[in-house]
Amino acid sequence: MSRKSRIPAPDAGDTWVPRPRRRVTPLGFLGHTVTFLGSCTLGGVLLAGLVLPAAGAVGLGAKSGAESFESIPDDFKTPPLTQATQIYDAKGGLIAKVYERDRTVIPAEQMSPLIRQAQVDIEDARFYEHGAVDLKGILRAVTKNAESGAAVQGASTLTQQYVKNVNVEKAGDDPVAVLEAQRKTLGRKIQELRYAIKLEEDLTKEQILTNYLNITFYGHQAYGIEAASQRYFSKDAKDLTLPEAAMLAGLVQNPSQYDPKLHPVAAQKRRDTVLDKMVENKHITADQAKEAKAAPLGLKYKDPQNGCITAQAGMGFFCDYVRHVVKQDPVFGKNAADRKKLWDQGGLNIYTTLDPDKQAAAQNAVSQQVYVTDPVSAAITMVEPGTGKILAMAQTRPYGLAKEKNETVVNYNVDAAMGGGIGFQPGSNFKPIVAAAALEAGLSPTQRYDSPNRMDWPTMKTCDGTWKNLSKGKKEGSIPNESAREVGPYELKEAMALSVNTYFVQMEQEIGLCAVKQMANKLGVAGKASGDPLQEVPALGLGTQEVSPLVMADVYATFAARGSYCAPLAINRITTVDGKDVPVSPAKCSDVMSQSTADVINSVLLGVTEKGTAKDLGLEDGRQIAGKTGTTDEKKSAWFTGYTGNLAASVWLGSPGTKVPMKNIRIGGHYQQEVFGATGPGPIWQQAMEEAVRTMPEKDFPTVYIPDPPKRDPACSTPSGSATPTCTSGGKPRSTNSPVGRAGPATPTAPAAPQDPEDH
Repeated sequence: MSRKSRIPAPDAGDTWVPRPRRRVTPLGFLGHTVTFLGSCTLGGVLLAGLVLPAAGAVGLGAKSGAESFESIPDDFKTPPLTQATQIYDAKGGLIAKVYERDRTVIPAEQMSPLIRQAQVDIEDARFYEHGAVDLKGILRAVTKNAESGAAVQGASTLTQQYVKNVNVEKAGDDPVAVLEAQRKTLGRKIQELRYAIKLEEDLTKEQILTNYLNITFYGHQAYGIEAASQRYFSKDAKDLTLPEAAMLAGLVQNPSQYDPKLHPVAAQKRRDTVLDKMVENKHITADQAKEAKAAPLGLKYKDPQNGCITAQAGMGFFCDYVRHVVKQDPVFGKNAADRKKLWDQGGLNIYTTLDPDKQAAAQNAVSQQVYVTDPVSAAITMVEPGTGKILAMAQTRPYGLAKEKNETVVNYNVDAAMGGGIGFQPGSNFKPIVAAAALEAGLSPTQRYDSPNRMDWPTMKTCDGTWKNLSKGKKEGSIPNESAREVGPYELKEAMALSVNTYFVQMEQEIGLCAVKQMANKLGVAGKASGDPLQEVPALGLGTQEVSPLVMADVYATFAARGSYCAPLAINRITTVDGKDVPVSPAKCSDVMSQSTADVINSVLLGVTEKGTAKDLGLEDGRQIAGKTGTTDEKKSAWFTGYTGNLAASVWLGSPGTKVPMKNIRIGGHYQQEVFGATGPGPIWQQAMEEAVRTMPEKDFPTVYIPDPPKRDPACSTPSGSATPTCTSGGKPRSTNSPVGRAGPATPTAPAAPQDPEDH
């Protein structure tokens, strides 16, 4: 009989099929031998590592006398796990959730007992029976691996896996450090075993399991069981059902392979394997497992919502501003590295100053008045006088990275250091700063200058010397007024209402550029929006150096607060997830000008909104407002900044990139021949403020009586540099020393309408 004929033929109903005998070559035999010996050697070395000292070998919690066992870092017991940070508005609404790793650490009592048992049964069924090291498991794994000729079974206990996860967590997002933490070297394995033994000495099994469930990765950016429960089932971990808990427990071994979104069949099979393990370990009955297996996966999946890009109602830019505050304010850490660590570590509840109602008002105004597809954009910031609280921050272009959708991550409301760009020229929005500096220097509210229609830039004193005009007599060396009919003399109230350029240039000359720069610094204009210092040149007073809407809103809020400047404030309070307060910067306010100076500024800016360039921007309820328009050369930027007694807002309109001249242009569906501060940003301010102040009490700001100048006699003129007019045809010169009292609000006379209704 041949060798082949000795193999019995299978019966008709037999499913057994004879398998050809594998031919083992000498090289293959040698390979199996080496594998077997290597597995045995590894097992022996690991066991040897544990018998240093011998008490460690049993792994049953006996104290070790070896110094290396005592050197476990404290943060292995309760590591500072990276968690999600929640950012809230002033009424407690969630603005956004931001995180490096989406995790919410919860105590054991907030975890379903089902997930705790399921995780143990599938990962380490003898967890409660062995110490940090499962000697039976090691020997079983060595034997299995030797028999198969490959590493098919591991022997890590749940405690060892926890130690490995801590090492990976410490590595953060550094790919090199992560690989190092995951390297399967003998030295690292022994170190993990030693740490595991020490952990089991210091923590209970329940504490270790809780830590493990909070640290482990479940796929789809979910770290820890609470984030996983929310991600896949939109519920708290304490409410997980048996099939849900089994599915999540099964994910840990390989979140990609058992991904229920991408591989639902594999996920269900893995879930059922977990259920079988729970039956095997007598933690559920066969009937319970059968019922659970019959249930569908039942996902109620929620996509990861990470970062300011997920913020609603246009709050993404403010959210990003908060991030910059945390990373730059010294109260959150003595250096940049410490502050970044605090932000990246997360686990914070940040309660901000943003008022959701005022934010909605601001966002509606910029979105409805300027379309996202328009060649220009708009931005608005609202600030509370007397506190510096930022109540709204909105812009036309949405927060995001999709350029085809006109999205941007550049916050047009703030300086470059806080996530903005290089800012925008404010034009005549800057003139009240010049006026405040002049009043503080002792000039009268009725100060008069001849204010010719055009003049050469005069020589001016700076903080360190003198500025001289090297282009006298040339067009580039001179400054005109906006309208040919704007010819002085003018006093402050009328000059501000009409925004007469040459008036404020002459005022700058008298007080010096240093006084203007210093007043700007006191009012929060520390430099240009780019971070560069303000330049001491005469055009400074006419608003040629770029600033941001937040800065200008805060300047005007200072006038409303009678000279009390408060630095912008975005954060009211911060707590950790366990309710502990994190120190934050309080409101930082200081008096930067006298109340009388602020009252005069309020009075002249009230004149702007009553009879000046902004006379059409009043609010429906008739409450008192003050403000100033501003338009730059070629209409590339236009501004309106105004305020009530309890709310200040600054609006910018323009093109942030290409500097589009706003002439013969359609904005928000409406054609405009030319855009001015009163006709472009003014209506945006008006709409936003109408809605924002609707529920606010009326609050006036103090004003002073500033007498109107006598009616101008066409026969009188004031020579340059003179305070007294000269007259031909018998005209009478007017006095420059009118008294100033507190009898009531400023009421400037109606000036002759200029040909052009706006200013530079």
